[in-house]
Amino acid sequence: MILWHSFVATTTVADRVTSNTTDQDALLALKDHIVDDPQNLLTTNWTTTTSVCDWVGVTCGFRHRRVRALNLSHMGLSGTIPPHLGNLSFLVSTSFYNNRFSGSLPDELAKLRRLKYISLQKNYFGGEIPSWFGSFTRLRTLSLANNSFTGAIPPSLFRLSELDGLDLSFTDLQGHIPGEIGKLPKLRILYLSHTGLSGSIPSAVFNISSLQKIDASGNMFSGSLPSANVTMSSLRMIDFGFNNLTGKILKDIKNLTALGSLYLGYNKFNDAEMLSSISDLPSLELLNLEKSGLTGPIPSAIGNLTLLRNIGLMDNKLTGTIPPEIGNLVNLEIISLSNNTIGGPIPVRLFNISTLRTIEMTGNYLSGHLPSSIGLQLPNLERLIVGGNNFSGPIPVSLSNASELITLELSSNFFFGPIPDAFGDDLRSLRYLNLGGNNFTTNSLSSELSFLTSLTNSKNLRTIILSLNPLKGTLPISVGNLSSSLESFVADNCQIKGSIPEGIGNLSNLVHLSLKENDLKGTIPTTIGKLKKLQSLEFPVNNLEGSIPSDLCDVESLAFLYLGGNKLVGSIPSCLGNVSSLRDLSMGVNNLTSTIPSTLWRLKDIQLLELSSNYLSGSLPLDISNLKVVRYLDISENQLSGEIPSSIGDLKDLAHLSLSNNRLQGPISPSFGGMVSLEFLDLSRNELSGEIPKDMEKLKYLKYFNVSFNGLQGEIPGGGPFKKFSAGSFWGNEALCGSPQMQVQPYSLPGAVTQVADCRLKDHGQYPAAKKDCLSSILELALQCSAEQPEERIDIKDVLTTLKKIKAKFLKDSRGIET
Repeated sequence: MILWHSFVATTTVADRVTSNTTDQDALLALKDHIVDDPQNLLTTNWTTTTSVCDWVGVTCGFRHRRVRALNLSHMGLSGTIPPHLGNLSFLVSTSFYNNRFSGSLPDELAKLRRLKYISLQKNYFGGEIPSWFGSFTRLRTLSLANNSFTGAIPPSLFRLSELDGLDLSFTDLQGHIPGEIGKLPKLRILYLSHTGLSGSIPSAVFNISSLQKIDASGNMFSGSLPSANVTMSSLRMIDFGFNNLTGKILKDIKNLTALGSLYLGYNKFNDAEMLSSISDLPSLELLNLEKSGLTGPIPSAIGNLTLLRNIGLMDNKLTGTIPPEIGNLVNLEIISLSNNTIGGPIPVRLFNISTLRTIEMTGNYLSGHLPSSIGLQLPNLERLIVGGNNFSGPIPVSLSNASELITLELSSNFFFGPIPDAFGDDLRSLRYLNLGGNNFTTNSLSSELSFLTSLTNSKNLRTIILSLNPLKGTLPISVGNLSSSLESFVADNCQIKGSIPEGIGNLSNLVHLSLKENDLKGTIPTTIGKLKKLQSLEFPVNNLEGSIPSDLCDVESLAFLYLGGNKLVGSIPSCLGNVSSLRDLSMGVNNLTSTIPSTLWRLKDIQLLELSSNYLSGSLPLDISNLKVVRYLDISENQLSGEIPSSIGDLKDLAHLSLSNNRLQGPISPSFGGMVSLEFLDLSRNELSGEIPKDMEKLKYLKYFNVSFNGLQGEIPGGGPFKKFSAGSFWGNEALCGSPQMQVQPYSLPGAVTQVADCRLKDHGQYPAAKKDCLSSILELALQCSAEQPEERIDIKDVLTTLKKIKAKFLKDSRGIET
């Protein structure tokens, strides 16, 4: 007996050692297939000097000491899965969640018949989903989400009678949901979002009585939703958003008594009764029907959904008014009705729901006043977004008590009155403020925009928009004490007076600063050079004076600089040519002098260059061709001279070119025909000569063309865009001629001579009057020679006599020679 037990024990230990070695070899093979172990977890831990059961991520069974669980989640590993892993015959659970494994899954993994839990989520696995997953009869959870699997869903998956959760989201699958999905009797969770699947949603989905959550959003499903099984009392979440579903809502949706979340947004239902049907769901907490084709009014029955916390109905065609029963939703936290055609006031009862965090109703026809006590009644309010409506009245003083407020958007309404001086005193959480497009003013007792001083308490503030209000005040010095987090400050067309405070340079995170179309005076603060993150600076249409500070060149990220319409003097700082990030540079309508800095032609990424209406001199260089991506170039109304360089034809992306009202000379280069994107071209009021190049007929996008008041000559091209230009494009060029519809008749020739005169006969040399008279006489003689009837034609002897007279007169008029 003792010998027998000793033999059995020895044999069992030997088996364990052999089996444990098998597991060790399989895991070491996996280690060899890992090409990157950023945390050195396996590199330093998976060694033969320790038991495999002590390795990180490995769990062994107590009895056999075989590997039962392999968890490599969140290790950042890169590599592939070797076939040896199929030798972990006792494996029950495996997770490779959130790594960088790639490649296909080896067929040898089909031997892992004990598996109950598989998570390969968030990797780069590819190929088709293996059909052998269907042989894992004990499998309860299969998560393949966030990978690159392709092909159809294998039907074998629907033989997994124990399957509890299936997640194939964010893959690259094709085909449809097989009807066999209804054969999964224990399935609770089905995630198929963003898989690329299409077709209709099979009714079998709603025959799975155990189903609790289904997410098939972000696909290409079409058709209508099938009816819900009366026994689906456990279904808690439905998400079919972002598809192409049509028709009516679930006919038997009232059977889904446990449904807490319903997402059907971004579909094409066009169902006027949808909201009424949904109002029968007593457990509903989250409702999202954004851009789903809803029409008609919001039913009063919506007030039955007393558990509702979030309602999203934006971007539909809802009409009527907001029913007062909305006040019954005492648990409501978020309401979004933006971009509908809802009118009337917001029901007062809505403002009694103390749980409200977000009110979003932009782009409607809502009217009335905001309650004076709104900031006190809604202590949890974080977002009040009601722009683009017809609200009026003053801004409620109590809003300054809404200490949780993050976003306040009141733009494009009819609010009026002064913005309270203490407006921002307690708005310590405020990040976004937009009061633009109203009739707000400043406190009549102060010329400063004092409310800006109170906003210095909002340390998280990132955006301030005040545009299109008659504020009529000055910027306080305290502007420089606004939040260091401020990224955007926009106060366009506010009738702001005074100067720009030097302290504005303290706003170190500012990205966008715009004060255009005000009445600002003084100089541009040099401290703006300290705004290293500034990308857009807009001060146009003010009364700013002085020179353009070279400190602007220190703003290395500057992309958009608009200073036009001021009274700036001096030269353009040459260092601006070193700001390679510039995309738009506008300094037109100022008093700038000197030449255009040669450095500006180095801005190879510039898209707009506007320097019109100044006193700039000099010539255009060959380097203009460096502006390869420029779309808009206007240097009109200056004092430029010299010829237009032929290299301008290299500007293939240029759509708008104006060089009018300068002193440019010489010909129009044939290279103009190479500016294939040109839509607008104005070369008028210069001293250009020569002919209009026929190559310009290639400019098929050209809509506006003006070369009037130059010294051009020759025939106007008649093809391409020139077919639609009228005489106004060519006025003031006496030596031009063209087709009758252009109504250009430069010669004062008698009779029908102008109908046959070839403009190439024209001469701009010495004695133009004499030559013009001579030519006129010759052409008139030619017409007499070519009369339609022979008897009407002049006799040949008379022709010779007339020619002698013409010659004699020409010599007398041009050289004073007597004949």
